[in-house]
Amino acid sequence: MNGAAPNAVNPLWVSAAVSLAAFMEVLDTTIANVALSHIAGSLGASSEESTWVLTSYLVSNGIILPLSGWLAGLMGRKNFFVFCILGFTLTSFMCGIATSLPMLIVFRLLQGITGGGLQPMQQAIIKDSFPPEKLGMAFAITGITTVLAPILGPVLGGYITDHFSWRWIFFMNVPVGLLAAFLVKVLVLDPPSAQKRAVGSVDYIGLGLIALGLGALQIVLDKGQQEDWLDSSFIVFFACVAAVGLILAVFWLWRQKKPVVDLKLFKIPSFGMPCIMMFFVGFALYSSTTLLPMMVQANFGYDATLSGLVLSPAGIAVLFIMPLVGRLVTVVQAKYLISFGMLLNAAGMLATGFITPQTDYHTFVLVRILQTLGLPFLFIPVSTLAFSKITPENSSNASAIISLMRNLGGSIGISLVTNKLIHSHQTEQAYLVQHLTAADPGYSSALADYTQTITNLGVPSSQAVTAAMGKIYQGLLHQASILAYRDAYHFLAAVLVLLAIAALFMPGNTIKKKAAPATSR
Repeated sequence: MNGAAPNAVNPLWVSAAVSLAAFMEVLDTTIANVALSHIAGSLGASSEESTWVLTSYLVSNGIILPLSGWLAGLMGRKNFFVFCILGFTLTSFMCGIATSLPMLIVFRLLQGITGGGLQPMQQAIIKDSFPPEKLGMAFAITGITTVLAPILGPVLGGYITDHFSWRWIFFMNVPVGLLAAFLVKVLVLDPPSAQKRAVGSVDYIGLGLIALGLGALQIVLDKGQQEDWLDSSFIVFFACVAAVGLILAVFWLWRQKKPVVDLKLFKIPSFGMPCIMMFFVGFALYSSTTLLPMMVQANFGYDATLSGLVLSPAGIAVLFIMPLVGRLVTVVQAKYLISFGMLLNAAGMLATGFITPQTDYHTFVLVRILQTLGLPFLFIPVSTLAFSKITPENSSNASAIISLMRNLGGSIGISLVTNKLIHSHQTEQAYLVQHLTAADPGYSSALADYTQTITNLGVPSSQAVTAAMGKIYQGLLHQASILAYRDAYHFLAAVLVLLAIAALFMPGNTIKKKAAPATSR
């Protein structure tokens, strides 16, 4: 028995109801990114100040994620889920009517707190709604939410920002949230293992250490690049707080009989190793989703809407592949699918090596599709393997940990890849500058051509040479930037290839076996 509630409702309807709420929340982690400049201008804030709109949400959301399993036990899983939906809906409305940046940041903090339980509870409810042999299809449904929402977030956010107002990226959550809360209330029933249970004394020390460690870590990851990492006393302070808080949290929680986060689940091999893989699923998904819109906006003149549209066809491709992988995971070992998915994603990252200053929109779309084709082969098998030995009583806790690992992977991935991008840009620029000498025939030829063209426009020859050199240098910066993005993607590819090898050493899972043919007597 998988712990499912005695519910006559088709599990597909239950999945649709809970996924609607989770999709809304995952969408909100990326949809505001493209609206920051509009928010800053509207509220009279600087670009640096406006980034706290993102940081505040990530910090509060990251703190609540690992605690959501404990809170579900405290309130009952369904009650907690409905509370999160309504809280997220209300705080979304408050974000939309904010009249100052401090007000918006406060409401985003509250939005992150109320939204933190939506992803883990969605996954736990769907897991308990399907029999064990159909877990692959169950996680294909949750995968649509987890993988598709971050891809569509920039598309939707860009369109709304360019054509309406940034406030509508929050207002649109209100009708969706109310509908989701109603559907969950009507369709979802808690199994006995997920109902409200008596909780003794609250582990305030464990709660405090988790909040301190994860909150500080999110600030470091989100602000590190902007503050120049360890050259900033601000970042050094929060890095020390994060390290001390998380180390003490692990020691404390491991010794508790009823911890707020059950770290002993990591002792289950089929859960611990997939959790590490899920970290890298988030690493690859969020970092690659961040890089491509940045590249086409910075180097090819795309606006927010068009850069988002570069991502959207990949989301459609993923949508069609998810059900196929949901079936494959029942007949093929999960570790082989994970290894294949890592290699497929790595090939997509390497495809960015073919991007040139002349690359068009359709090529960018094709490259993005190649980058995401492997994601269904990662998310579904990883989730299926992780939950294969998890009891119904531990579903909510396990879902909370997996969601935290994925989000942490995304935050760390974005920080590392962005840092790699900046250093690669400096390296590529220095390399290209070496060729700007009179001894280089390509440079001499280009300088002569540009000088002649500018001279023909009536510019004096002495000024024409200076203008031609400036034109060549602009082209050099453009090429260095594109090469830096290529290097960042190739770094991701190298990480994915190593993970493809590591995946082969993961534990096996139970798969369907063909029935033996009947023999005549």
